[in-house]
Amino acid sequence: MFDVFGSVKGLLKIDSVCIDNNIFRLHYKATVIILVAFSLLVTSRQYIGDPIDCIVDDVPLAIMDTYCWIYSTFTIPNRLGGRIGKDVVQPGVASHVDGEDEVKYHKYYQWVCFVLFFQAMFFYLPRYMWKTWEGGRIKMLVLDLNCPIISEECKTDRKKLLIDYFASNLHTQNFYAIRFFLCEFLNFVNVIAQIFFMDYFLEGEFSTYGSDVLRFTEMEPEEREDPMARVFPKVTKCTFHKYGPSGSIQKLDGLCVLPLNIVNEKIYVFLWFWFLFVAVLSGLNLVYRTAVVVMPKFRLLLLRARSRLAPQDEVETITKKCQIGDWFVLYQLGKNIDPLIFKELVSDLAKRLDGKQSV
Repeated sequence: MFDVFGSVKGLLKIDSVCIDNNIFRLHYKATVIILVAFSLLVTSRQYIGDPIDCIVDDVPLAIMDTYCWIYSTFTIPNRLGGRIGKDVVQPGVASHVDGEDEVKYHKYYQWVCFVLFFQAMFFYLPRYMWKTWEGGRIKMLVLDLNCPIISEECKTDRKKLLIDYFASNLHTQNFYAIRFFLCEFLNFVNVIAQIFFMDYFLEGEFSTYGSDVLRFTEMEPEEREDPMARVFPKVTKCTFHKYGPSGSIQKLDGLCVLPLNIVNEKIYVFLWFWFLFVAVLSGLNLVYRTAVVVMPKFRLLLLRARSRLAPQDEVETITKKCQIGDWFVLYQLGKNIDPLIFKELVSDLAKRLDGKQSV
């Protein structure tokens, strides 16, 4: 198992300096790890075996497997119900009449591993953009002040550097904050777009997949129609055409077993709930961010919570003097600097700004 998932361990690395927030990390860390791990899992024959095994008379098994993997398999939707072994061989597997019975082809299973991997790349894209735009600014400004043990002389010098930086760059950092807010918005847009994409990928089945599975577990056994068997059938049919001895075209119906779908059905149930969870949190985060941008009093409350040890009047002085970009950089520093040092920084910065004319 470690061989399969060992390649994602690098994503678990904890950054020495925090330049985002927990909701942001849900996208580029947790979701990316989940998608990459699932992509690796569905390609691992060690646990699943062959992704497809088909059988039909007069056709070599290897040829049949390859043909049905390439050209897809199908089920009969109106044969999903019934007693297995009596009414139907398996859900969706039964004899059918061409042109009369509806046939549903399943073409997705060749692409699941690639789709999951590319989804992971899109979830990481806003993080890559923000890391590029951020350019290491917070790490540079922290200046080792995240260490609780530091010499008094070094601490004084570095606090002075920070205060000089804020005083000389007052009201010039709004674009820095706007870029971060844009990346947060892209996170939300991406997760919503991914939900619609997976619905398209699974031919309209993903949007209600999780709720259908929950409803299925609460139904009476005789009334059940398993949505997982509908979307990810474990046994399907495949039609192979070949020339007979007289040169006529023969149509051969084969049965195919798809062990991979045992994993796929669980993967997409989990992803349905996970994407819904991430989308809701991201939407709430946008509401929170809107409040931060349009409500200075809300920014004051947040900065007070971040610098609880500092006198409240000094925090209020800073909030009044600072624009959204200045406030955002200071708030980010508060996440990384030792609380006692941050309290001293806030006090010194308030005194400096209180004696400085607004730019």
